[in-house]
Amino acid sequence: MIHCKPKPNTYFALSLVLLILISGLIYILNEFATTRSFGLFFYLFSAPLITVVILMLLVKMMAGFKFISAGKDKIITRLPLRGQTKTYQIDEVLAWEEQKVIANKKEFKQLTVAFADKNSFSMSNHEHQNYEEFVSYLSKKAGKKKVKSR
Repeated sequence: MIHCKPKPNTYFALSLVLLILISGLIYILNEFATTRSFGLFFYLFSAPLITVVILMLLVKMMAGFKFISAGKDKIITRLPLRGQTKTYQIDEVLAWEEQKVIANKKEFKQLTVAFADKNSFSMSNHEHQNYEEFVSYLSKKAGKKKVKSR
C-alpha cells in the first residue's frame, strides 16, 4: 500500500513563515496603538495586507493537509481537518493528469485526479511524500484514463 502524506519540512517552513507574519502584524498594531511613528496610510495599508497574506497561507496549509493511500485497486483520501475519509475503487477514476513545470532548475509536478462522484484532489511532489510511487501506481492501474498533455 502506498501512503502519501504531507512532508513535515514543508509544513514546518510554512508554520515558521506564518509565525513571522503574525509577529509582524502584532508589532505593527502595537506600534500603532502606542507610538504611531509612521503615517496613518502605512498602518491602513500594511495591517490588512499582512492579514490577507496570513489568511491565504492558512487556507493553503489547511487545503493541502491530506493523506492519500493507494493499493489493492483502491484509493483512500483522508482529510483530517474536515473529518472526511472516502474510499474509491480504481475504476471510479474518471481522469488524472500530471503537470510538470521547471522553475529555478527544479522540476515541480502536480497530480490531479478526478473521480466519478465529481470529487477531485491535487497533490504535488514538493508537498507530499511517495508522490512518484503514487503516479506509477496510477499509470499501471488507470493508465488509459490519463489526460494527454498538450
